[in-house]
This record gives sequence, C-alpha cells and structure tokens, in this order.
Amino acid sequence: MTHTLTAKEQSLAKIFSDDYVFTIPGYQRPYAWGRDQAQELLDDLVGALASAPDQLSDAAPYFLGSIVLIKAESSPEATVVDGQQRLTTLTLLLSAIRATVDDEDWQKDITGCIYEKGNLVKATQARYRLLLRERDRDFFRQYVQHENGLTDLARLNSVLPDAQVRLRTNALVFMDGLAKLTQTDLVRLVQFIITRCYLVTVATPDLDSAYRIFGVLNSRGLDLSATDILKAEIIGGIEPVLRDAYTKKWEDEEEDLGREEFGDLFSHIRMVYRKAKPQGTLLKEFKEHVVAERLPRSLMDDVLLPMAKAFAELCDADYSSTKHAEQVNEHLRWLNRLEFKDWVPPALAHFVRYRQKPEVILTFFRDLERLSYSMLARKTGVNDRIERFSALTGAIEADSDLINATSPLQLSPQEQQETYDALNGPLYATHSPRALSLLLLRVDHLLSDGSASYQHSVVSVEHVMPQQPAPNSQWAKWVADMTAYQSWVHRLGNLALLSRKKNSSASNRDFAWKKSVYFTKGGTSAFVLTTQVLQHEDWTVAVMQQRQSDLIEVLEAHWRLHERQTHVDVADAMLVKFEDSGDQVVFELESKRYGLSAAAQEKGKAFVVLAGSRAKLGWKGQPHSYQQLRDELKSTGALEISPDGTHMLFTRDTSFKSPSAASATILGRTDNGLNTWRLKGSSITYRAWKDNLPTG
Repeated sequence: MTHTLTAKEQSLAKIFSDDYVFTIPGYQRPYAWGRDQAQELLDDLVGALASAPDQLSDAAPYFLGSIVLIKAESSPEATVVDGQQRLTTLTLLLSAIRATVDDEDWQKDITGCIYEKGNLVKATQARYRLLLRERDRDFFRQYVQHENGLTDLARLNSVLPDAQVRLRTNALVFMDGLAKLTQTDLVRLVQFIITRCYLVTVATPDLDSAYRIFGVLNSRGLDLSATDILKAEIIGGIEPVLRDAYTKKWEDEEEDLGREEFGDLFSHIRMVYRKAKPQGTLLKEFKEHVVAERLPRSLMDDVLLPMAKAFAELCDADYSSTKHAEQVNEHLRWLNRLEFKDWVPPALAHFVRYRQKPEVILTFFRDLERLSYSMLARKTGVNDRIERFSALTGAIEADSDLINATSPLQLSPQEQQETYDALNGPLYATHSPRALSLLLLRVDHLLSDGSASYQHSVVSVEHVMPQQPAPNSQWAKWVADMTAYQSWVHRLGNLALLSRKKNSSASNRDFAWKKSVYFTKGGTSAFVLTTQVLQHEDWTVAVMQQRQSDLIEVLEAHWRLHERQTHVDVADAMLVKFEDSGDQVVFELESKRYGLSAAAQEKGKAFVVLAGSRAKLGWKGQPHSYQQLRDELKSTGALEISPDGTHMLFTRDTSFKSPSAASATILGRTDNGLNTWRLKGSSITYRAWKDNLPTG
C-alpha cells in the first residue's frame, strides 16, 4: 500500500545505510552553513557525549531536526527537499573523524557510513550515501567522501565557489576541534553520533506535497531565506525537462551577485511591482505582487534574469556601451555611495527597458543622481522617498516623458530652492556625518574635474575655524563678532576633508599648524577642498563667504538648481498666471492612503468643493458639528456612496463656510483646512496662498 506521507524518527545508523541514497536536486540552494553553525554542532555533540553514561546504549536520544524527502517506500532513492545542510555537514563531520582517528578498522567502518566502495569482482561502482548538487558533487566526493580527501582539502589554495569555500572552512573547524580530543573520545563520539543521534524523516512520493510540507516547516522556523523558498516554488513550477537548465541560470546569478545581494535584488523587484511601502514580509509580498503576475518561465526569462544582470551592472557601476558609458558609470558610482537604496527599483525598471539607448540612459541617471542627492541634502524621510521613487517607477512603466518638468524624476522649482537652502545652510549641524562627508566628497570630485579617486578607508569632515575658539586666539580676532562666528562655523565654506580620523585636540590649534600638520600628509592633501584651504594666509568671513559662494555655485550648476523659487516666488508666479489667463484658482486635497481626491474653488466668501470630489465613507473622528454637516449633505443627496462602494462622492458643487469645514467633511474627522488644501499642482497651502495675496 502506498502512503501519502510517512514520518519516522531514525538514527543516523539508519540514515547512513543502504536504506537511503540521498540526492540534492539542482534547484536547491548551494551549501550555506558557515563556521559558527559547524562549531555549534560540534560543541553540542561533544557536550552531549560528555553527559552520556559509560554505556552509550543507555544515553538519551539526541535529535538533530527533520529532513523532507521525495521518496517511494520501495526504493532507497530519496530527493532532499529540505535537510541538505544537516546531511552535508554530518557527512563532513564523519569524514573529519575518520581523518583524525588512528585505528584503520574504525576508519573503514566510518567510510561505510559515507559511501560503499565499488567491487571489481562484482563489477559494481561506488555507491555514495549523499549526492550533492551536480556543481559540487565531484568536489565533495574527492575531498570529503573519499579517504584522505580532507588532508588534501586542508592544503588546497585554489579559488573556489562559495559553497566549496564553506565546505573547506567547516572541515577545518571540525579537524581543529577534533584534534583536541583523545582517541578514546573520538571513538565514543562517532559511536554516539551514529547510534544515539536521530533525524525525523518526512517522506512523500510526489513533489507537490513535499513542497507543501517544506513550506509548513519553514514557516515554523527552519533556517531558510525567502529566496530559497521562492526558488523551490518557481523552479519547481517549471517543466521537469527544463528545471536543471533554469536552476543553473538561477544559481549563476546568485553566485555572481553573492547571496546577500541576491536577496537585495528580490527586495528591489518587489518594490518595482509593489510601488508602495512594504506592509508584509518579502516572501509574502513577492508572491502576491510578482509571482502572481507571471508563469514561472516568464518570471525567470522576463523578470528575474534581466533584472539580475541589470542589478549587477548598476551595483558595480559597470555599464558598457559605445557611447557615454563612463559618464553613466560616474553617476552610478555616486548613487551607490548613498546609504539609502530607494533609487534602485526605478533604476532597474528603466535600465532593463532602455539599456541599448545610451543617450536615454545617460539623461536618466544624470537626473536620478540629481534627485537622490537633493533628497539627501533636504533630509527627505523614508516614506516620502518611497512614494517619490514609486511614482517614478510608475512613470517609467507608463512610458511617460521623464524630462517634463512635472515628471517625478525632476525637481520642482520649490525643491530646487529647498536643496539650495540646505546646501547653503549649517550642514555640519543639520546632517549626519555620513551624509555630510558624501556631500563634501561630491563637490570635491566636481572641483577635481573628475580626476579624484577616493579609496581612503577613513574620510572625516573637519572645521577650519574651530567650533569653540580659545579666548584671544587668532580665530577670535579674525571673526570677533560671535553672531557672525556661529553663522559661519558649520557652513560649507568653513569645512574641509581629512583622510584620517578627527583629532579633537587639534581642532583649536592655530591656522598655520593645522595647514602644515593636520590638513596635510607630507605637505599635500588628497582633497581639492582641503588644498583650497592651504592657499590662504588668514581665515576671515570674507574668505569663507567667497569659498561658500564658489562651492555652492559648483553644486548649483551640477544639480541644475537655477530655476529655484521660494514659496512666495511660486505663489506670485501662479497668481500672475491665473490673473493673465482669467482662470479661477483651484485648490486640491489628496489622501493616497484612502484613495481620496477633491478639488475646490473660492467663490466670494464661500469655499466650494467641486462635483466629482471624493470623501471617506464614514466619520471616524470625535463627535463634532462638522459630522452633523456631513450627515445633512448625505441626506440632501450632495454626498452619495460611489458605485464601487469604496468612498463618498460629491454629486454637485457644494459650498462651505471655510476650508476646514470642507476638509473635515472629506476626511471624516476634524481638520485644519488652511494647511490641508493646496494650490493645484503645487505644495503651497491655502494659508500660504492667502498670506501672499496682494493687499489693497
């Protein structure tokens, strides 16, 4: 009778016997256990042995976890769905004990647990208890399963793939640890492992049920990454005849990128499709927003593989083309220096579409650097960054004109002004050390005409004029007015770069000493910014003012901030525009979280919400007269439930006594409409608009 599923507690004597021939399929991830896990396993087993009675048969069973197999009851052939890390490491440990124990009979019996030798007379080939993935199979046989292999492995100095490096590292961990044991303890240890250590084997005859079990076990804590689960599901969904080929493609990309970066790629792909701040795990959201959109082969061919190659080029700043390649890579190098990586999803979406159009690629990454560094300067929060870059991804997928001034890729006049103001302000006091050093490195590189190369292990930002001048010092004499001193001390014009850690005791030294000793090595500086400082004999407000102006001008030109406008400038310009066109000023209110959008106009003393505007379904705030107003509008039919039942809809233009009454009705809670309503197409609030209207 064939059973759907069997689960048994079995000793390693049974596991490493003729009852099983374990095969790691090609679509499994590479061997991943590291030094810490190997050391922990050995320590646990040695510790358990130390507390065991003299008669090992009386020792309590020691459980090593579970393995999930695809296996028919009548055959020893077992495909390992989960458990390759344990089986591989245990085989490695047995091999290490065999290499350490002196007695040849013990060595021979341990070999019998690892593989059954072939027989010339019987014309049989060697039968291995465990067959690794094809990529590592021959290596494992030669250096782990065969006698004397570990000795050769310990001396091996050639460059190896990651999985084979881990095998070698863990072999050395085991051999170092076992060398501390006596021969008697070694014999007892291998007896304990084989006879008193158990695995729970969960076996099922088909792939689908095995993966279901695998998923359940994983959700309960097995040490597997999201990409491992996704690999099992995606590769498992491809036709069997193509599975090995796609497994090789997957693992080639994983190996090229590295395991951690490969996981990052999946997070970025999730954001390309999600276009919103993540609300769940990578595994859950990748399944919902990416896997659900494609069949497995299409997901591999049209999404994962192209984006993996694109991600490698982006991360390595290794774009190749007959035109503009170095310019593109220059922008990529500076993007990769940013601590936040929210720019990567739109970069991936654009790169896979336009990689063969170098002019388009150059323009995009030039502007992406501009936008990203503007966000760095303006200290844009993570939620706003995600929203902006998600909008940019959407614009790319919609094939929108990214050069247009209204594109999410471009800086509005107000954003240009905010960037300029931030760069012109007390950067040292307002920005983190990492952000500050990056902004200074960027301007330094621009001053060097692109010739500077930054390979310093340490880069720090130092004040030229110290933060706290000593009384009667030359610094206090050069800038006697303490108000002026404080207004200049943290600004770009007073900052320099050092290729060493800051020395607080050097900060208050006089200018000549700082120039000759602190700011230089061997009389020169690695940074153009600092070399500029060395050219001055004194350090006055006039010197800092000129330097500030020059440096800001460089950044202003590079990031194209010439069209900057303040709130007042924008308000005045839009007022003139509306006056010239005769158009009525329109205000808007949006809530992307609730899918709300409303438009309104001021008509005399009334604030009129226009027909078609959306409002929340119900009132969620504290009881208020605005709630009664809302109920009255519903009873008169001015507010009705939308056809899809997701929101309320204004059926006609509706007058309110104030912007706050209108916004509270829309949002379903009390609200200050003076700040919520904004001039259409801008970030100018109703309050700011009113404040800047001409009087008289």
